[in-house]
Formats: sequence, C-alpha cells, structure tokens
Amino acid sequence: MPAPSARPSSRSSRRAPELRFGDRWTFDPAPETADPKLKPRYDLFINGRFTAPKSGRYFETINPADERKLAEIALAGAADVDAAYAAARRAFPAWSRLPGAERGKYLFRIARLLQDRAREFAVAETLNGGKPIKESRDFDVPMTAAHFFYHAGWADKLEYVAPGARVAPLGVVGQVIPWNFPLLMLAWKLGPALAAGNTVVLKPAETTSITCLKFAEILQEAGLPPGVVNFVAGAGETGAAVVAHPSADKIAFTGSTEVGKAILRSLAGTEKKLTLELGGKAANLILDDAPLDQAVEGIVNGIFFNQGHVCCAGSRLLVQESVAEEVLARLRRRIATLRVGDPMDKNTDIGAINSRAQLKRITALVASGVREGATLHQPACVLPEKGFYFRPSVFSDVTMSHRIAREEIFGPVLSVLTFRTIDEAVEKANNTAYGLSAGVWTGKGSRILKLSAELKAGVVWANTYNKFDPASPFGGYKESGFGREGGRHGLLDYVRVG
Repeated sequence: MPAPSARPSSRSSRRAPELRFGDRWTFDPAPETADPKLKPRYDLFINGRFTAPKSGRYFETINPADERKLAEIALAGAADVDAAYAAARRAFPAWSRLPGAERGKYLFRIARLLQDRAREFAVAETLNGGKPIKESRDFDVPMTAAHFFYHAGWADKLEYVAPGARVAPLGVVGQVIPWNFPLLMLAWKLGPALAAGNTVVLKPAETTSITCLKFAEILQEAGLPPGVVNFVAGAGETGAAVVAHPSADKIAFTGSTEVGKAILRSLAGTEKKLTLELGGKAANLILDDAPLDQAVEGIVNGIFFNQGHVCCAGSRLLVQESVAEEVLARLRRRIATLRVGDPMDKNTDIGAINSRAQLKRITALVASGVREGATLHQPACVLPEKGFYFRPSVFSDVTMSHRIAREEIFGPVLSVLTFRTIDEAVEKANNTAYGLSAGVWTGKGSRILKLSAELKAGVVWANTYNKFDPASPFGGYKESGFGREGGRHGLLDYVRVG
C-alpha cells in the first residue's frame, strides 16, 4: 500500500505558499481593554487635595499614538509652586518625627494600592506615553510597586544606611522627572525621599503628566498626611520654579544633560543638595566568544525597549571584527520581526515616539548619519497614518566622528562600530562625554571582570542588558550626572550624615 502522503488529495490541488525568511504571520489585533479611568481635566495636587491653578490655565495632553486629546492638565505658575512648597514645609516636622515603621506602613500601603489598580495604570501610562502596553504592564507598573515595597522596608532601618553615624532627613525636596518612564521615575524619586522622612514637591514631564496626577488618588486613598507629597504640572518654567525655590533643601532631576548643566549652574553657591541623572550613549560590547543568539536578543532589548527612550539604552554597538558580519546579519533578520504600531496592541514591540518634537529630532539625526556616509538598514513595515512612529534603525559603517555615534538620539536607532582588540574596545567605549551604562557579552568571566573595571560607566551589565532591581544603585559619571538612585546609595542622597 502506498504511503498516504503519496496519494493525490481529493479535497484540493492547491499548494500552501512557500514561506521565505522574513515573512511574518499576520496577527489578529489583541487590544488591551482595561479602563484607564481618565478624567477630562486634572488639577494640581497640593496639601493633600486637587487644586485648580491660580492662573486658571490648563494645557492639553495627547496620545502620541493617534494625536488625540486625552485630558487637560493644570499649568502651575510661581504662586502654585509657592503653595506646594509651603504645604511641604508645614508637613515636614510631623512627617520627619513619625517613627520609621509608621512611614513604612504608608509606603507599603501605596505599593499595594498600585498593584490593585495595575491594569488601569498600565493603560494610562501607554496612552499618555506611547510605549507598548506589554512594557507598561509587565515592567513599568510592577517595578514602580517594587520600589515602594523596597523603600518601605528601609524606613525603620535608616541607622544601617550609614553604620556608625547618625542620619537625618534633609527637609523639603524638589524633584523633576522625565517623560520616558513617568511612573517608575516617580517611584525612584518618592520612595527614598519619603522613607528617609523628607517631604516632596514633584513636577512630572509636560507630555506625560496623567499617571503622576492619577497617582495622587492613591496617595489620598493611602491616607498620606496632607503636604507630604505635592504635584505641580507644567513645562520648563514650572520646572525652573521648582528648582530655584528657596524652600528646597535638595533638588533631584532626571532628564537631558543640557537642562542638568543649567540646573547645576543655577544652584552653584547655594546650600541645596543636588543629584542629577542625565543622558547616556552606552556601549554594548560583543566579543568574539559571545553567545551570539543571546547577544542579539540583548542588543534588541538594549536599544528598542521603550522605542529607545531610555537614558541607558545600548545605542552604540561595538562588535569584534571576527564576528561583526555574522552579528549584523542576525541583527537584521531579528529586527525584521519587530512589530511597530498601536501601543495598545499586545502584539506590538515598538510603539509611538513620545512627541512630534522628539520624532523630529530622531529624524534629523538619522538623516545626518546618512549624509555622513553610514549605511542605514530599516525593515520594511507599514507605519500608522496618525501618530508619531519611527522604524527600528541600524547603522553600520559608523565611525567615532559621526554625530550618530556621539550624540544621544533617544530613539530606536543603533550605531554599529567594530574593534579588533579588547583595549581598542575599551578606548572606543570610553570615548564619549557620557558614562551612564555599558554592556559586555563574552563567554569568559575574566573578560567580564576586566571590562567591568575599565569601562567608565555607572552600570555595567554582563551577558544581559536593561536589568534593574530596587536594591541596586543606578547612576552615572561625567555628563551622565552624579548621585545614585536605588539601593542604600540612593538613600544616602536623601539624608544628612553626621
């Protein structure tokens, strides 16, 4: 009897189309359906209450995925910032004298309440920021809660922050956070400040204020005493008012290097304590003995996570010459599978660029790379007609003189350079004004130890990338700022040691 496969089919003579490498299966849409419970208008949060701005002025915030208006946000002026600092100053004596265990209870409560509303906050974060819902859901919100849990545990153990010394809170802290991780940056700032007994005036980024102001609802539900945390929204003028206010005992800023330099100049000669977490141009080093499949996944995660809107993004790929051609080939095949589109679709890998202004900057820097002779590779993909989107981009034939190798692009753009020896790799990796992070991919522990000591970066990942933990301090050197966030070192920046 002939094998069944040898018989002609009686159902159909059609043959399935041949699949070529690079073809993608069509995914049905998988939209996130949780209700973000957005309000049409958000007021400032001062002294435990939502308060209209004294000027009566509001500005629109949009969804970068489709450019639709999401809500109106109160615009804080100098009088509102004054009121926020006054509330924080009044709240400081009672909050700082509260036993650490009691402060910890508030932080634990905040973390649990955020977990209870995790899907709601994840959707709000994606709608306002443009990042894929799977990142907001699986990284941003869980890590935000983890930071509050972690610092809640420190609140009654502050004597161990600096063993043998006495520690005391600084007072009132002014904080300014960026638009790339609104919730997580809020937790990085609030967690250690509150655990140490400080009170806070915080300004979110202009384009991503919604989740910060929604977070105020959690503070109210947790019963946090009025004035301990105050939120003022607005653009650069509001941030400048927060930084320059005479009631601030410390300023903590995360954002661009240019603004960080301006803040440093403005605070020179004052007694305000300052921490800055600024830009980066991280080098991701692939050595000839690296596990290449694993390394390619790390490269993709390092530069395309959150559309490349990451200060520690691995935007410079340094590959040893003997494996460079193979790594590039694998990388091109891999980015062809990335799905660019609606951030609310669970299939999406790369969502929307945060704003039109940021998209314009990315486009201009990519054009400069082409003009200067680098080779651009972008996968073929159809971008949505509305919204701000950019294809994942890989440049080869890049030299250290190219703008794309020197300047922070803050988008899904990778510059690939090569090296022959490890000493050359270190020299190229360190040849930058920044010093925030780096990655090393190799099969030898001795190489990891050597490079981790020689790379001038605050964080060096080995055979992984973009891994974070609340107990691990994060921060940079040179023009990437100073001070640390997370871990015991992060707490030290919120206390006086004597």
